[in-house]
Amino acid sequence: MPKFLNIVLVAAIICGSISCSSTKKGWKLAWKDEFNYTGLPDSSKWNYDVGGNGWGNNELQYYTKADTANAVVKNGKLIITALKQKKENNTYTSARLVTKHKGDWLYGRIEVKAKLPAGRGMWPAIWMLPTNWEYGGWPQSGEIDIMENVGYMPDSVFSSVHTKSFNHILHTQTTKGLYFNNLYTSFHVYAAEWYKDHIDFFVDNNRFLSFTNTGKGFAEWPFDKQFHLLLNVAVGGNWGGAKGVDETITGASMEIDYVRVYTQK
Repeated sequence: MPKFLNIVLVAAIICGSISCSSTKKGWKLAWKDEFNYTGLPDSSKWNYDVGGNGWGNNELQYYTKADTANAVVKNGKLIITALKQKKENNTYTSARLVTKHKGDWLYGRIEVKAKLPAGRGMWPAIWMLPTNWEYGGWPQSGEIDIMENVGYMPDSVFSSVHTKSFNHILHTQTTKGLYFNNLYTSFHVYAAEWYKDHIDFFVDNNRFLSFTNTGKGFAEWPFDKQFHLLLNVAVGGNWGGAKGVDETITGASMEIDYVRVYTQK
């Protein structure tokens, strides 16, 4: 039995007792990019995080700015590509797109349809960070990981929440994985529904993880401030590179069909 199949069975049991179908009822579309154009990502919606400083995780890539080799829209998809090429002191290039100051939200449903890049050492992510870091630096102001995958676990995706009290440094983070056999060949819809009192996580409209506001303050719930969305493909790093990096891989891409953000009516 695959290592994470038991997690799926747990999720299925949970879904038997709660609603696992997230409809658009009660939501209104507030922000979107359908990628129905060609060229660089829409500059009215996307910024770039740039550089190659390891990004706090000893990652190997340099994130470029407005380089179609690493981030381009074509054939109705946003394509983020990690390339094996030197840039400054880094051995790979990639892109990290952010909506900061162009798409910032307090509560809502954030939904991304994506196909993931294959390869040991690849670390694609769909996630959210605080826009203004009002409670302090990481992890005090929080992090919402809608989807992460590491290439040495080609059958698993994960959702997680990080706060001052609950984070991977302390080994207290709230996280759950799901098993799939087609992450690299098929598109899936990854989503989070963020409310004042909890955050629900979905894959293909199946809710499998919830994080609840305990009411004990920002150390456990910093999610009462605006957050923005990030899309990136990292290479290596503390988690992504835990089993090494396949150095024969270059041109591994995450394809995004759409990004849609809904707020409650």
